[in-house]
Amino acid sequence: MTARNTICVWFDKEAEAAARFYAATFPDSGVSAVHRAPADYPSGKAGDVLTVAFTVASIPCLGLNGGPAFPHTEAFSFQIATDDQEETDRYWNAIVGNGGQESACGWCKDRWGVNWQITPRVLTEAIAAGGAEARRAFTAMMAMRKIDVAAIVAARRG
Repeated sequence: MTARNTICVWFDKEAEAAARFYAATFPDSGVSAVHRAPADYPSGKAGDVLTVAFTVASIPCLGLNGGPAFPHTEAFSFQIATDDQEETDRYWNAIVGNGGQESACGWCKDRWGVNWQITPRVLTEAIAAGGAEARRAFTAMMAMRKIDVAAIVAARRG
């Protein structure tokens, strides 16, 4: 059964490669279908991969090879909650180490231009706590690229 709501992620031409990378990187992820174009279209030919049905951490997605008209921006990102530094490092290093780029405050971009937030739960819990605790954790995060769990814990304590 097809999900009622699916995130459609526009790619230039590598939706299948991206979906397979996500499936290999994140738990509860996979590629369920690859559909080829039945006829030529503005950015491809009949037989090219047109769409790829996949999931990322249980979220249903559709990758569309629509051509270069709409590049990715930080206006859309996947946010992956992590339990510890090891998990944070694993996802961050997989994305950045596979042709991606580091950004700030736990954000990085994969080689296809899709933005990711690799966010340890200790950070979101610290910010949700409010007050001085949240301010210290937030201030610490603002100086980071990949989130340092121990530094967030220390900032939260004061």
